Amino acid sequence: MRSKSATKKTKRCWWCGDDVDYVRYHDNEWGVPLRDSQALFALLQLEGMQAGLAWITVLRKRDHMSKRFFAFRPKALVQKGPAAMPSWLEDAGLIRNRAKLSALVTNAQAYLDYEKEFGKGSFVDLLWDFVDGKPVQNRWRGKADVPATTPVSEAMSKRLKKLGFRFVGPTICYAFMQSAGLVNDHARDCYRHSECRELG
Repeated sequence: MRSKSATKKTKRCWWCGDDVDYVRYHDNEWGVPLRDSQALFALLQLEGMQAGLAWITVLRKRDHMSKRFFAFRPKALVQKGPAAMPSWLEDAGLIRNRAKLSALVTNAQAYLDYEKEFGKGSFVDLLWDFVDGKPVQNRWRGKADVPATTPVSEAMSKRLKKLGFRFVGPTICYAFMQSAGLVNDHARDCYRHSECRELG
């Protein structure tokens, strides 16, 4: 459901333009604080899939990816992913990059290992601790102001890699932080900036 504040003339972030899928994603998901371990894991995998591609490509394939990737359930990915790999590589509805597909299984195992050691749901705390549990409220004017990486995304990347995750470079981690609402990077004149600030 679109935010009640949205209208045809609503001021939005520059990146979503007029594309219906982008606008819907911008209005309803991007920057909304996400505090569910499974959902955060799934989103991190989608951000990894984006590497070298436009986000719209991932956005338009994510429903099919969720279906083929066992709803991004880590245990299912570990148990069934290796056997499914050949069919994944033949599926035009997926991003058929062997390294990225292999990383799904690797990352799922890293996730399970972490939660086994620190407890169910601990993945949430791992990620949100990088911003002290509260979304960083930025006030960017435009595209030129927004960084591709930050010291925090670099620290997150380093930590995730140490835990065994792949496709979690600093740029991917910052894009993940934006989409998962760890940072509020809606432009300051975007109507969603204040709404996401309140959600935080």
